[in-house]
Amino acid sequence: MSAPKLFVSYSWSTPDHQQWVIDLATELRQSGVEVILDKWDLREGHDAAVFMEKMVTDAAITKVMIVSDRAYAAKADDRKGGVGTETQIISREVYERTSQKKFVLVVAERDSDGKPYLPTYYKSRIYIDLSESDKYSENFERLLRWVFDKPLYVKPELGAPPSFLADSSTTTLGTSVLAKRAIDAIKNDKGYARGTVDEYLSTYSRNLERFRITEKVGELDDQILAAIEAFTPSRDELLQVIGALIQYGSHGSVNTLHRFIESLLPYYSRPEQQTSWNKHEFDHFKYIVHELFLYSLALFVRHEDYDAANYLLTTPYYLDHNAGRGRGTSVSFTSIREYLESLAHRNKRLNLRRLSLRADLLEQHSKSSGIPFRYVMQADFICFMRAELTEANDDDRWWPETLLKAERHYGAFEVFARAASKAYLAKVLPMLGIAEVKALKDKLGSYAADPRSIPRWDCKSVNPGALLGIDQLGTKA
Repeated sequence: MSAPKLFVSYSWSTPDHQQWVIDLATELRQSGVEVILDKWDLREGHDAAVFMEKMVTDAAITKVMIVSDRAYAAKADDRKGGVGTETQIISREVYERTSQKKFVLVVAERDSDGKPYLPTYYKSRIYIDLSESDKYSENFERLLRWVFDKPLYVKPELGAPPSFLADSSTTTLGTSVLAKRAIDAIKNDKGYARGTVDEYLSTYSRNLERFRITEKVGELDDQILAAIEAFTPSRDELLQVIGALIQYGSHGSVNTLHRFIESLLPYYSRPEQQTSWNKHEFDHFKYIVHELFLYSLALFVRHEDYDAANYLLTTPYYLDHNAGRGRGTSVSFTSIREYLESLAHRNKRLNLRRLSLRADLLEQHSKSSGIPFRYVMQADFICFMRAELTEANDDDRWWPETLLKAERHYGAFEVFARAASKAYLAKVLPMLGIAEVKALKDKLGSYAADPRSIPRWDCKSVNPGALLGIDQLGTKA
């Protein structure tokens, strides 16, 4: 980096002020600035007026620093002396040049009211204040950054427009403003926080209708997958709101989330006004709600709110409007996960040879969620074990497809590793619907007697005992 050349324009007000300017110029030179100062560069026989004009107009002089005190401001306004001559040159340069990066004014003195002494022509411009000792170092850095054209705040590069602006067919929920308002109200503990959250979630639930497949074009599984992909930004937005709810205050968060998930279940079936349909055309809704449930549970567990997690798993979900299952029905959390025939068809149609497209999608989409996939797997495993321990009907089993990826997860999931502590274990067991570790060991014993009852994908299977860390549970004080 070459040394920038800087000319200092100032008034010989007093010996003290002259020395102050010399000290400032010395500091600048010690910081790599080629300072041009009359005390150093103007010699006997030189024409002072020519020197001044050359310093201001010469293209080799990249910066001009105007040091303003009371005397300088007065002489500049009255056009008196050398300062007056320089002012005529500088003011013309400042107002006529298209680029004004060459000039800056440094305040060296303030009046009795604390106002800086500024020449009239400079009053509307930004200056650097070196008149106060307690802020000298900070503002000297500002001066150096100006000299070297290295500002503290740099405008970031212009990015590409959001894809949804370029693609008029992209579906959105239109809830982004409501989300920001809700998050702000939650974080700042506003009295209307509960109302903003309710408004956001009810709008979110109602506008999910926008993702309904109304025109059958091409292969249905292509449309299902496209709808799932299009929904991901809306999912990430919702996770921010849920995260704020859990982190900054309850505001009835678990009950609110439970009712919200409940409001989404009717999307699993046709609306009453729809007279013809393919039973698989709602698979994207089934994927979306299942994913949202897993993330809600994952967030509660991650924040160690096991009572809330237990509430999501224990409290039935009431279906007051669902043509496919009838009205006035309450269902277990296990009804949230349904088999997606459309993805199985896609796997076969395209000869993808994947063990589970749903697991692949959940892992892929977790990368934009801000929540590591291991927490999603952990929530999925908790759902599986809860259903295994509390649901008597085989139809109410929970198939934990993300655990297909658990072969890369060594040892127990975090919540169970922590449950090596007896006190911690006591908080975790109710989430599984049991009171003692014996129930877990009995269930693992049944798996040993009938290995076929453990979830399996071709040659791959899960090891519930290892993921529970069963031998370590409750072994520490």
